[in-house]
Amino acid sequence: MLPEIEKIKGVHPGAILKRELKILCIKGSELANIIQEHKQTISAVLNKRRAINPALSVKLAHFFKVAPDYFMLLQASYDVKELILKDQKQAPNLSHFRKSLFWDTSLHTIDWEQQKRAVIQRVLERGNEIEINEILTFYGRELISKELPFIKESRLPSFRKNIETYCL
Repeated sequence: MLPEIEKIKGVHPGAILKRELKILCIKGSELANIIQEHKQTISAVLNKRRAINPALSVKLAHFFKVAPDYFMLLQASYDVKELILKDQKQAPNLSHFRKSLFWDTSLHTIDWEQQKRAVIQRVLERGNEIEINEILTFYGRELISKELPFIKESRLPSFRKNIETYCL
């Protein structure tokens, strides 16, 4: 019934559980009652807001007639995949930036995703060719082009010039 772990490595256990419940025509609340678990716990797992713990893995395994560690292995595989994805795109190559470009903050404390507009603006206003190319590599031209309309027009002429040279 449930797929082999090797075929679904990296998938959140909630997604697999949701699919199986749909096939069996069982609601999450019904599963919770059957395995004697809180409805909120099952709902959170189904909606990928909660991880599988060992006790829940054993309960689910008993219901689905699989190995007791089936759901734990699935959870571990998902967690590893998420960590790798997070590490891959966490920050640009910081050695390509002059400290003076981000004079008012530490490069290591910048949240590159949340502060992308400010970073893009700063680099396009004051960055050199290496810094601009690093931001283009990290965010990609498409994302930068989507963000540009939301960035206030700069008083620095280099901003417009760099947009025309590198982005558009």
